[in-house]
Amino acid sequence: MQINKYYASALSSFIIWGFFSLALKPLHDYPSLDILFYRVFYATGLLLLINLTFRKKIVQNDLQVFKNLEKKEKYKFLSLTILGGFLLTLNWFLFMYAVNHVSLKSASFAYLICPIITTIFAFFILKEKLSAWQWFSVGLCIVSCTILSYGDLTGLVYSLIIAVSFALYLISQRKNNRFDKFVVLTVQMVIASVVIAPFFPFYRGETPTAALFYILMIVIVILFTIIPLFLNLFALKGMNSSAVGILMYTNPLINFFLAIFYFKEEINLTQIISYSLILLSVIIFNEKFIFRKKAN
Repeated sequence: MQINKYYASALSSFIIWGFFSLALKPLHDYPSLDILFYRVFYATGLLLLINLTFRKKIVQNDLQVFKNLEKKEKYKFLSLTILGGFLLTLNWFLFMYAVNHVSLKSASFAYLICPIITTIFAFFILKEKLSAWQWFSVGLCIVSCTILSYGDLTGLVYSLIIAVSFALYLISQRKNNRFDKFVVLTVQMVIASVVIAPFFPFYRGETPTAALFYILMIVIVILFTIIPLFLNLFALKGMNSSAVGILMYTNPLINFFLAIFYFKEEINLTQIISYSLILLSVIIFNEKFIFRKKAN
């Protein structure tokens, strides 16, 4: 795989996301919904400010392009963008809930199986081909999930839903590549804000008073939301879903090591076997990439 700006963007986004728990864990006393509300609202406001202040020409150009599209293309863009907003909101909430109220390992496991699920969806939706070895690795992944379900059924359910929601997001945005990615991200954040706004008056907790909460929220919004999401969307302009999937493995590996060595989470034999099978499936799934690189 050629290392270019798209490759570097995808790799950087997943490395950044791998350290997300460092900013999220100190907020474990706050409700996950509150963190979601502030994250989405702050990100939406900042993105709107940047686009309307510093990127007016780009926004106007994209608006003109949209006006000139045929009705079918307009419907496709709006559908994919709205779907992306919904999927991001669901993925963020479940990920934050899993990190703070289930386990960091369950969140890590979600992004270990996400590349496999992404590729399966890409096979059926985007018609990307899978080799026999890749189908075998998918089978190993299923076996691993089955083993894990005996030891941590709740964690498995959260892992699968988190993985499926992000995989669908990647697939949908791979097909949504006509407009500036920063503008698309802004529209998706506006959609996410509209989706959760009606719930805010009824489900929010007490207004946080600690300065640490707002400092960490700014870090989360800028470093762990806007920057990696933009890098990820930009990468999808020049890479297919399978290539992005290869780089996605950096995220859960960082999460997993943080869970064990930094947060001191316990790990049992069932989880060790399950993660080992997943890592084996990762190697098998990417055997062409690995051995071609070694040959070169």
